[in-house]
Amino acid sequence: MTIRRSVVLGCGSYLPSHVLTNEDLALKVDTSDEWIVQRTGIHERRIAAPGETTSQMATQAARSALAHARVEAQSIDLIVLATSTPDNTFPASAVSVQADLGITRGAAFDLQAVCSGFVYALATADALLRSGGFSRALVIGAETFSRLLDWTDRSTCVLFGDGAGAVVLDAQDQPEGPNARGILTTQLRSDGRHKSKLYVDGGPSSTGTVGHLRMEGREVFRHAVAMITDVVEDAFKATGYTSADIDWFIPHQANKRIIDGSAHKLGIAPAKIVTTVDRHGNTSAASIPLALADALAERRIKRGDLLLLEAMGGGFTWGAALLRW
Repeated sequence: MTIRRSVVLGCGSYLPSHVLTNEDLALKVDTSDEWIVQRTGIHERRIAAPGETTSQMATQAARSALAHARVEAQSIDLIVLATSTPDNTFPASAVSVQADLGITRGAAFDLQAVCSGFVYALATADALLRSGGFSRALVIGAETFSRLLDWTDRSTCVLFGDGAGAVVLDAQDQPEGPNARGILTTQLRSDGRHKSKLYVDGGPSSTGTVGHLRMEGREVFRHAVAMITDVVEDAFKATGYTSADIDWFIPHQANKRIIDGSAHKLGIAPAKIVTTVDRHGNTSAASIPLALADALAERRIKRGDLLLLEAMGGGFTWGAALLRW
């Protein structure tokens, strides 16, 4: 017996060239490297160049993923781009990526779930591939969060960075059983009662402006570990796996204290955690594929490994995915 699954063929990433260090930020706002590292684990982040857009970074990450997968762009018939910072209100930035890659068939659209966006996009693409309507997808997370920041607010401007990551998903018939490759389960959650704790104070239908990111940091931290562990435990229940079976834990890179706290509560050893927050900061929907690409570049992930992905973002939204490489 076989089962149709979405198998990851390749992963790619793109980071802007400009590195903004904690020391650089200390020249702009009342902060220090010690203060930022102690509270977040972040040492530096990348910032998009003037005129560098989300879709341009997404296209670069997509090209990298296609090269890693060794497939042609013309084989893609679905693009799902997770972003909270699109180039335009419309059209979707995904169609710009589609055009830049020379793809003229299939469908391309954006998905907005803030920092959980990549997990939401992965779940959406997986469902569409398994339905039989599409055969191969690009799932991308790309953000220019630097354009949403209030650079006078030291509580938020030190946290975020820009970048893009992408994976190629291929619909394949896999043998049923514990060694089947591909996405095994995705679990998605949201609770709009928490909107005021992490949001942007602007938008087309409210202020007619882009707005700035606003966050109640302590409240976000207070909810994060519990929400993350609950949804991961649901993923374990859906598959029969436990934390002991996980080879690599690839969390959203928001804050090292949240990452470590979640791993500890789940019983995942520190050696299994992929961490890039120290170098990338919080890149929202781009953070998981960027971390995945980093681990692959270091040859840590091998065929057959069981990967746990999780994220939480504004709204609140949160989610988890289990996949076998």
